[in-house]
Amino acid sequence: MKYQKFLLGFGLALGTAFAAWAHNGATGIVKERMDGMSAMGKEVKALAPMMRGDVPYNEVVVRAGAEAIRQHAGESMTKLFPEGSGGMPSAAKGAVWEGWGEFQELAEQLHVLSEGLELASTNGLRTTPANSASSSTMMGADTMMGADTMMGGPSPIMADTMGREELAEMPADTVFNMISQTCSACHTKFRRESN
Repeated sequence: MKYQKFLLGFGLALGTAFAAWAHNGATGIVKERMDGMSAMGKEVKALAPMMRGDVPYNEVVVRAGAEAIRQHAGESMTKLFPEGSGGMPSAAKGAVWEGWGEFQELAEQLHVLSEGLELASTNGLRTTPANSASSSTMMGADTMMGADTMMGGPSPIMADTMGREELAEMPADTVFNMISQTCSACHTKFRRESN
């Protein structure tokens, strides 16, 4: 019994140490936002093969992934960037606070797009397995969060004028592409490259 408690305690301590190491020793709100960004990145990377047609489409998985992204987008994201929370070990550039309005718009756009993906999950893909080779080629290059920004569909600029009702009518992979483009646009402007 003591040995089991020791192993459990050791495992929890090791897990906590690994999580801190994985985020370069980040703590507090910086760690919280890094965890949120990592959670969104994990969902995008998990959904990308399905959106390329590499694995069978599953609307339940798509809906759950979209919901997970939504939970970390919009105000849930921006509240984790209070003034003065930049600098190491944060990956946030000073541009976040200098261009706060644009950062907020991208965070909100991601929220709307993730709601749209939840609704569009029942629509399936615009591609079929027979023509997924061309889709795979277009989506093959990775961005920060796991999908190519050149796969077609509306641009992030166009996406910010769409409501969730319009997004709900689109194929899921089109909405997913807009999510990927939004993430990429935000990372390009507001995130430092990791060394």
